Amino acid sequence: MRTVETFPYQVLDTENIFIPMRDGARLAARMWRPRTDEPMPAVLEYIPYRKRDLTRARDALNHPYLAGHGYVSVRVDLRGSGDSDGVLTDEYLPVEHDDACDVIEWLAAQPWCDGNVGMMGISWGGFNSLQVAARRPPALKAIVSASATEDLYVDNMHYMGGCLLSDNLSEATVMFAFNSLPPDPAIVGDRWREMWQERLAGSGLWIERWLEHQHRDDYWKRASVNEDYRAVQCPVLAVGGWADGYTNAIFRLLEHLEVPRRGLIGPWGHKYPHLGVPGPAIGFLQELVRWWDHWLKGHDTGVMDEPMLRAWMQDSVSPQPSYADRPGRWVGEPGWPSPNLSPRRFALTRYALTEDAVRPEDERPLDLQSPLSVGMFAGKWASYAATPDLPADQREEDGGSLVFETEPLPETCEVLGIPTLDLTVSADRPNAMVAARLSDVAPNGEATRVTYGLLNLTHRDGSAAPEPLEPGREYRVRVPLNGLAHSFPPGHRIRLSISSSYWPLAWPSPEPAMLTITTGQSALTLPHRQPRDEDRQLRDFGPPEAGPEAPSTLLQPGRHHWKVERDLASGVSTLEIENDQGTFRLDDTGTVVRRATTEWFSFRGNDPASVWGETRTVRRIEREEWRTEVATHTILRCTPDEFIVDAELDAYELDDPAADPRTAEKRVYSESWHRRIPRDLV
Repeated sequence: MRTVETFPYQVLDTENIFIPMRDGARLAARMWRPRTDEPMPAVLEYIPYRKRDLTRARDALNHPYLAGHGYVSVRVDLRGSGDSDGVLTDEYLPVEHDDACDVIEWLAAQPWCDGNVGMMGISWGGFNSLQVAARRPPALKAIVSASATEDLYVDNMHYMGGCLLSDNLSEATVMFAFNSLPPDPAIVGDRWREMWQERLAGSGLWIERWLEHQHRDDYWKRASVNEDYRAVQCPVLAVGGWADGYTNAIFRLLEHLEVPRRGLIGPWGHKYPHLGVPGPAIGFLQELVRWWDHWLKGHDTGVMDEPMLRAWMQDSVSPQPSYADRPGRWVGEPGWPSPNLSPRRFALTRYALTEDAVRPEDERPLDLQSPLSVGMFAGKWASYAATPDLPADQREEDGGSLVFETEPLPETCEVLGIPTLDLTVSADRPNAMVAARLSDVAPNGEATRVTYGLLNLTHRDGSAAPEPLEPGREYRVRVPLNGLAHSFPPGHRIRLSISSSYWPLAWPSPEPAMLTITTGQSALTLPHRQPRDEDRQLRDFGPPEAGPEAPSTLLQPGRHHWKVERDLASGVSTLEIENDQGTFRLDDTGTVVRRATTEWFSFRGNDPASVWGETRTVRRIEREEWRTEVATHTILRCTPDEFIVDAELDAYELDDPAADPRTAEKRVYSESWHRRIPRDLV
């Protein structure tokens, strides 16, 4: 990534300003402004991840760059986070959207703003950019939504296909740690302890709330933009990556929004594209400037003359849990659904995928009951590129699955979009699940997973009102797989693998279930795309650029690992994920930050009631005169009838700056939780 030191405008950096809300609360913001007397448009990023310290490094790359190109770039802490007033009690609440509208109105009214405001963000900031756009604040003229979804139940880290994701625990752990941190006394003054105690006591245990809403009910619908796409009336740039978990939403937004819109999908995980891993990263900040220049300044930058969708067509690679880069090429589609795609149907026969006509003898029942070990090498629901969190060689998973594959392909087969799997299936239990994986199998046998899908069969007709299965009864169900862009080379095979569990990516069904899949009546449909000459004419994105890095000093290196361990004596298998980001000092504020999270996902034998997830976090923020630490511990277990949550929160303060922090810490808050939540067809 190229660091840009000189911009068209000099940049003024305001460390903190407080923006007033309608109820008298104040939100803390950091602002970068171009040095000019001319009013400029403003761009807002609005997230709960602490502008003063924990996103300081990323903010330094992004916001000064936009300010240097003529935008007032503003990074605001949500109410109850960072240095803002209040307590944060959940994601995407009405007060969050009200506050955002107040911030936008305030920005538009300032003398240094020309009245035009854009909103951008990744993950939480991508979600609320869409949600606030649906509120239609008058000054909001365009948004950029990266790694986000417009459906909080269907494509989020909580549930997938009606199955509970282990990332539900992971995300709850992230917010448990963030919400427990204090504001900075250098910003809020002497009331920081009072604010901290309010947050510790008031934020709550979010995983409990998320587990209480196991179906697509009003809790998830209230902030899901797909309930009314027409509510969004400003232009939208939707961005994602194939290694991320949120890419499917881009296809739906392009299809259903009725405003000017563009989609961009690269090979990346959960990262902005100029920081994208796997690479290649692109000059995304340059693209943002083009987008904002067009919609906030009225300059014709050509952004709307380009294809509606730009996507990275990934080439075949050997399976690895991490990649520095994914080879491929950019392709473009003029609209979505694209007229350049055609369905390619492969019938499932006895362990084969075929495009030939199905014969009567091809229709036969195949039974399947997978071991719980299928999924231990699946990687994360969304790759964060912090550890080797991509799927490994699928041969390690396929022994517990039904496997169907083509003959070696005579020519290249390129796929772009959402594959679907139509099954005739029955189960011997009232609750069962299907996990389907699509792999690229090389001539040497290596199998690289290119996409997958999950379906809780009780959610076969939707997740609003699921119904138990009638044991032994056949059902016709459709399993949508995650979107992809992949080029299968000649001589390779396309493999479909089906399992009845996929732990720990998804929580297993309450009890072991035997599935029976009828071949001949079941089929995989791929959105086939012929290579097009126009792809070679696409404009190059250019190399990634960013503002100067925030100065920092590494004090203690971090550790990252992803380990699978099986104890043959006890029968317990465990996936351990350590994401220790070490200890570093933010040199411009003198703040020392320590961040570490460890996750464990385990099971015993093939008992679904034995699975459990466990997380521990440590967050320390300190300066010479101010030392704080927060530790969290969460365990999620189950029985066939209940989810069981045990959690602990401990907060510490070191009063005497001269004391040894290893012995002089004082615990200032402690709370524990024990909750039992009934399972409801999950």
